[in-house]
Amino acid sequence: MAVVHASHDVLIRCDALSVFSFLADGANNPRWREGLRSVILRSGSPGAVGAVYQQSYEHSSASSIPGTYRITASRSGAELEFAVLYGPVGTRGGYYLSTEGDSTRVRYALDFTPRGFRRFYWRDSQRILEQEVRQLERLKEVLETPLERVA
Repeated sequence: MAVVHASHDVLIRCDALSVFSFLADGANNPRWREGLRSVILRSGSPGAVGAVYQQSYEHSSASSIPGTYRITASRSGAELEFAVLYGPVGTRGGYYLSTEGDSTRVRYALDFTPRGFRRFYWRDSQRILEQEVRQLERLKEVLETPLERVA
């Protein structure tokens, strides 16, 4: 089965280092990614290669689904890649930043290789990945609202 891929990009009125710093601190993810209850750093330094974060996804009003990811590549102001070690969908992905004038173009890309029974549900996997990368629109809102960025 082929790799399922999705990507989306936005132009954010903010410098690349500020955008990178916000993304590199996984604890900021629940502020812009729907469905995340919390993210905490388990080991390493925020945004550094090898850093491991534990996530808690909303499941129902009384429960959550755990997940863990590791930073696999990090170039300040330019690139942050990760691999999901444990969670609902084992994806690899990254944020790719480029400067455009006084703004930053951010591309969020995800890859997933369906295995086992999930091979039969690749269309669902495609839809889920596309929904996830489109959340980048919320990141734009958060970073372009000064009070949100400081909070």
